[in-house]
Amino acid sequence: MKKYSIISTALKVGKYLPVALVLTLSSCSDSFLEVPPQGQQPSEQFWKNEADATKAVNAMYANLRSWNNTAFAPIAVESVPSDDAEKGSSPSDATFFNKFDTFTHTSTEGQIADFWTGQYQSINYANQVITNIPAISMDEGLKARYIAEAKFVRAYCYFRLVRAFGDVPLRLSLATDASQYNLARTPKAQVWAAIEKDLQDAATVLPQTYGAADIGRATKGAALGLNAKVALYQKKWSDVVSLTKQVMGMGYGLLPNYDSVFRIPNENSKESIFEIQCKLILGNASASSSQYSQVQGVRGAQGGGWGFNVPTQDLVNEFEAGDPRLDATIIFRGETTPQGDAIPATGDNPMYNQKSYVPFSLFVSGYNEGAEQNVRVMRYAEVLLMNAEANMELGNTADALASLEMVRARARQGNAAILPKVTTTDQAQLRKAIYHERRVEMAMEFDRFFDVVRQGRGAEVLGKKGFKTGVHEVFPIPQNEIDLSAGVLKQNPGY
Repeated sequence: MKKYSIISTALKVGKYLPVALVLTLSSCSDSFLEVPPQGQQPSEQFWKNEADATKAVNAMYANLRSWNNTAFAPIAVESVPSDDAEKGSSPSDATFFNKFDTFTHTSTEGQIADFWTGQYQSINYANQVITNIPAISMDEGLKARYIAEAKFVRAYCYFRLVRAFGDVPLRLSLATDASQYNLARTPKAQVWAAIEKDLQDAATVLPQTYGAADIGRATKGAALGLNAKVALYQKKWSDVVSLTKQVMGMGYGLLPNYDSVFRIPNENSKESIFEIQCKLILGNASASSSQYSQVQGVRGAQGGGWGFNVPTQDLVNEFEAGDPRLDATIIFRGETTPQGDAIPATGDNPMYNQKSYVPFSLFVSGYNEGAEQNVRVMRYAEVLLMNAEANMELGNTADALASLEMVRARARQGNAAILPKVTTTDQAQLRKAIYHERRVEMAMEFDRFFDVVRQGRGAEVLGKKGFKTGVHEVFPIPQNEIDLSAGVLKQNPGY
């Protein structure tokens, strides 16, 4: 298996900046999408003008779709440990995934190190922007917006880190000398606070919408929505309600058809809060770099993919009878997709992730399968479910039921015979209903494991897979990072 990336890692020490990388958006001019071959420019020759600032911000966004941010490492850390997903592919391929499925992973597992590295690379890009753009003579409004976009990206990456590892090194500026490179782990409460501060700052500056050339950049709604999710993980229920209500008043909505949410023609739709932008650019395979869809695609099909991160039978069993989200979430062996692709009746895996699926007819030889599939980071449906959960915990039953019903009504698609309206006023029963709805609505979207953990149900739900309370709520700090720190970084208990 070959990795593709258009992102240089030279930013690790801040000396060079890859200046040829741009954010590939699905609704912009051809000149913005046609990326020249990548190169490096010494930082002393960079950060001079508005064009440099734009290149740096675009490179920051481009790194979000890199291998470490959207492929094997996130599958290993954020998906396979849940009861929704398992390794997939052939039994002998990439067997390290099995360690995450059985909670036998250790601090030396490469996917944990890659996940850690991917987040800190993106944080470094953001810190470059936040540190260097203020001194550039350029349009002040654009300057403020670029810094706000970088704060959103930094917050997003720290969110992924803190929920995966707990305490993590918190770097909010560039190191100016060698003594500042080796940081100890910051208590997670301080990391959460820093994330909240970045998102609050971003929300005061970012616009609600963009013109066509900038669709896909972080918006005010994205900052508020992510801040609501940060509050959800800390059980700050009143904050969750306040933040989600702000987003609910900003013009977002649910697409009528659930399956359409994940199809390429509806990328950046009214349901999208934030998506990582991906694009297949003919004539520029290096810029068509996303492997998010490729690694999860139907194995053995021309234009499919590698077949990793497949749904479990346990997930199938969670769906209520007749719920159309089942067929929109899972590609079953032997079916024909709504887009006309006949899935082989035999093969290594009985099912695949349909949310990452790209019709086989869009495959272009020499390019990654599904390279143009955006990664859905947050959808309006999740905002509604966060609002429902927080209102339920606060005892606001009517508001909780109203938000829950909006999600179920869309899934019902006018068929009153399925997905009956939830009416219970018993908090325990309503909590169970909301947990169920979150699972089936957001299946295979890389949240299920962390949902179970934050709900305090790790052993109850995942104990049969090997989950141990007091250990597996977080992942081990990569051993190579501990070694490089000369012991400054301390390991999580139990590893």
